[in-house]
Amino acid sequence: MTIATLPKELESQSLIRFPDCDPFNHLNNSRYIDYIINAREDQLMSYYDFDVYKLAKEQGLSWVVAQTQIAYLAPAELMEIVTIQTRLMGFTEKGLMVEAIMWNENKTHIKALMWTRLAHYNLQTRTGHKHSDELTQFFSKIVAPLSTTVTFEERIKSLR
Repeated sequence: MTIATLPKELESQSLIRFPDCDPFNHLNNSRYIDYIINAREDQLMSYYDFDVYKLAKEQGLSWVVAQTQIAYLAPAELMEIVTIQTRLMGFTEKGLMVEAIMWNENKTHIKALMWTRLAHYNLQTRTGHKHSDELTQFFSKIVAPLSTTVTFEERIKSLR
């Protein structure tokens, strides 16, 4: 697969596990974020061979979460398979905006919507860092902005 044919919307599936659930056998609110972050990291590796940990180890660069918005729309239940779909919605010289949607297995019901703003970060100097030309070119190939500018709340309504 050439970089020109890289998919812009990525997806994978996860099984909701017992230790991650509350007494009602629903995925604990904070664990939605963990499942989504883990899915995105795995997707970056399997779809793009992009290893954020390798970048951190070799170049001392990574991303830190600057802001997260999440809407819990339906419970994810114990032993349920969920489909997690992610996309890079936008980027700047020092940041990324990622959208994630957690669906039921067949993508007929949305469990959660999450928008995360990430800041590019130099781990050695502990300061914000500009994306390299190589990263900027890569992001240009995979970015999938929404067709119209909407607020988080408007996006929720459009998905329901």
